[in-house]
Amino acid sequence: MGSSEKTIPKYKRVLLKLSGEALQGPGQFGINSDVIEYVSEEIKSIYSLGAETAIVIGGGNIFRGVSSSSKGMDRSTADYMGMLATVINALALQDFLERKELPTRIQTALEIKQVAEPFIKRRAIRHLEKGRIVIFAAGTGNPFFTTDTAATLRALQMGADIIMKATKVDGIYDKDPVKNKDASKFSELTYMEILKKGLKIMDATSISLCMEGNIPIVVFDLFEKGNIEKVIRGEKIGTIVRSGTEQ
Repeated sequence: MGSSEKTIPKYKRVLLKLSGEALQGPGQFGINSDVIEYVSEEIKSIYSLGAETAIVIGGGNIFRGVSSSSKGMDRSTADYMGMLATVINALALQDFLERKELPTRIQTALEIKQVAEPFIKRRAIRHLEKGRIVIFAAGTGNPFFTTDTAATLRALQMGADIIMKATKVDGIYDKDPVKNKDASKFSELTYMEILKKGLKIMDATSISLCMEGNIPIVVFDLFEKGNIEKVIRGEKIGTIVRSGTEQ
């Protein structure tokens, strides 16, 4: 797109939720440098629009606490290991973003002062106001909470206008579209519909927090080039989840 087409973004402050699995690419685990390069370029496109951007990143490509606890590991221990995995992903993403000369800060819910700032709400907001991309790592800092819940919590604390949940599919379906060819996609849902239908796009705690804070969620395909920018511009892609009272 040419500079003449650049417009004021519909959403001024956004929170982008990235899963750890998205960063592993075609592999079974780990970090795929080509994928992080692609994601960094997509983030750069919204930075150039002037959108204040916060990011919460998962750690499932390195370690999944829930699956490990189901095999006998103490749940708290497993979850803390998962939180540390998100820090590894955050450092990798920061490195790629800074190669593109994008100013970043990592804030962690667990204190690891040698590599990141501790989470401090006022400082994080100030970073956003100064045009820095803030990457939140280590979830909420507490076991038994998912990174989706952490994303919702940070979005509410930052006063974000929307949560952008980047996935491998192009929205929310009534059933897994990978396994079911007859799956139907929703263009719009309410928070209550998500809960009543038992749709697994985010856990119930996350959806309940979004409903209480009245913050919309858009679920979209991360790997369709330009989609992050389309969301910021207010284009209708993926599935939007909101109260149902907005137009």
